[in-house]
Amino acid sequence: MAESPNLSEPPGEGDRGEGRVRWRRFALLTVPAVAVTAGLGIALAQGALAASFAVSGQQFKVSAKSLEGEGFAQYGSVDVNAREELIPVAVTAIKEAKLHSLCQSVVTTLPVIGDISLNLTAGQKDPVEASNLFVDATQLSGDAVFSNIEIGRDASTLDKGPAEAVGLQDLFAQQADTVTIANLQQTAWATNAGTFKLSGLSMNISKGKKECF
Repeated sequence: MAESPNLSEPPGEGDRGEGRVRWRRFALLTVPAVAVTAGLGIALAQGALAASFAVSGQQFKVSAKSLEGEGFAQYGSVDVNAREELIPVAVTAIKEAKLHSLCQSVVTTLPVIGDISLNLTAGQKDPVEASNLFVDATQLSGDAVFSNIEIGRDASTLDKGPAEAVGLQDLFAQQADTVTIANLQQTAWATNAGTFKLSGLSMNISKGKKECF
């Protein structure tokens, strides 16, 4: 009886000549990429990604003389824009926050007109107050002090920040009972808050580039 053909390998597996696809190696390389894409798709469907809305194509800058927060959590995630492109961010979540001398700016470049700056300031006397604050940032700097900080915690097990402040399992995260940041500067794609009280709010639009820092 003739020997049955070997069906365990696709045709060409035994041919190692140039121009041939090594199917097993191809599968090993593509499976992780497919798994990551599928995982992000599931996370997006479950609302586990960062911002709950499609972010714009522009980042904005935020600065404050100081920030004082209770219930701090930080973890990696992704935002999604209107083109359904994924944007990596670091989510900073705080249960209760107070910001002194808040500044927010965004610069838009328009045809013919050129740069247009929108500037918002608040909290010069009484601090800006926010509850369940989420900031999806790509850059943050300042002089920070944390109390009872946990670094390297699984993002899916966070419990010190807002209830919704959890990331995907196996991802790096950190959390603390309180946080104080002096001379805060950050660049972000999105901000969410349960409540946002801005005392002494002032908004201004001007030509040219005028940013908080």
